Amino acid sequence: MAPGTFGTLAAVPLYLLLQPLPLTLYLLLVAVMLAAGVGICAYTSRALGVHDHGGIVWDEMVGYLITMIAAPPGWGWVVAGFLLFRLFDIWKPWPIGMVDRRLSGGLGIMFDDLLAGLYALLVMQLAALLLPM
Repeated sequence: MAPGTFGTLAAVPLYLLLQPLPLTLYLLLVAVMLAAGVGICAYTSRALGVHDHGGIVWDEMVGYLITMIAAPPGWGWVVAGFLLFRLFDIWKPWPIGMVDRRLSGGLGIMFDDLLAGLYALLVMQLAALLLPM
């Protein structure tokens, strides 16, 4: 039940561990996780015999970490990032929905969450500029 939401929730403690890192190191770790995720998700998808099985949540974790790039500190931002990422991951506005339907394999599993994370990141950064807390 709601594996994407629980997968994103599992990313919150990981984000809290990575948050204090310098931005360049944070970005490097997220890039490594994204690249590794293509292989991890492809292997798991093949092993389960189902494309983007609900039990595959690595993509949600990476998507949330993308959302939280350079996020301001504080629990309000952690929650806002969670809600925004879930919104874009579920809603799948263009081109996320198209990518989700057309790409297969590990890249397809990861790429729609990459895009959802980028959309949420953009909204987070705009909010941080317009609503300084």
